[in-house]
Amino acid sequence: MDLTLIWKTVLIGIVEGLTEFLPVSSTGHIILAGEVLGFQGPPGKVFEIVIQLGAILAVCFLYRLKIWTTVQGVLKREPVSLRFAAAIVVAFLPAAVIGVAAHQYIKSVLFDPKVVAVALIVGGIAILVIERFARRPRMKSLDEIDLKTALLVGLCQCLAMIPGVSRAGATIMGARVFRVDRATAAEFSFFLAMPTMIGATVYDLYKNWSSLDWHGSGTIALGFFAAFVCALLVVKPFVRFISRHGFGVFAWYRIVLGTLALALIFMH
Repeated sequence: MDLTLIWKTVLIGIVEGLTEFLPVSSTGHIILAGEVLGFQGPPGKVFEIVIQLGAILAVCFLYRLKIWTTVQGVLKREPVSLRFAAAIVVAFLPAAVIGVAAHQYIKSVLFDPKVVAVALIVGGIAILVIERFARRPRMKSLDEIDLKTALLVGLCQCLAMIPGVSRAGATIMGARVFRVDRATAAEFSFFLAMPTMIGATVYDLYKNWSSLDWHGSGTIALGFFAAFVCALLVVKPFVRFISRHGFGVFAWYRIVLGTLALALIFMH
């Protein structure tokens, strides 16, 4: 592996780890970063799939205690654990159903830098509007989220199938609309990411198995490690930051980045 490929791989992994759980669209950033860097990963989609898995495993590690206590509670039929587990399943179902149905169209048509740029701008404006007009939260912990709210957040997650919208942004802002406080909305988004992203990874591997190329295993491993470490470092500070300062900075970042991306696209 030459030095240029090494630093490009690390940068792409860092971009994935930094952006996967922020409301800024990791997919959009990967598409734009790939264009800017001229990065070409191994054939097939194995690199993109594995670095995304690195990011989600970092969150599983960070929230391992909550995962373990929930599993134990479900096995013991404890009402609080059963309700939380049911909320995650209900929130996951809309994207699972629609994602399978629309998978091929999304991959073939919407993965385009212009779509990403516009979605970044529109999403940034939406965050500013929601932050301005969101009503006082009535749910301030994960265990308070009811099944109706979970389903509505799950429906919002379907918007993130458009590259540039952001899965984290759609679910967090959806939860804010339905009166979940900022920190809880972010953490519910993380837990919802676990089945959603692991399911998407398995489905992508299944659909692309015949074309997957593992020969660039050094590149794949390096990208995975970079994404894992960055996600590990970003998630907890992000929750603390938005609890104190809100999401405005991410909204303006999206708008500026989307505008710059559009300008660069139309200049070429």
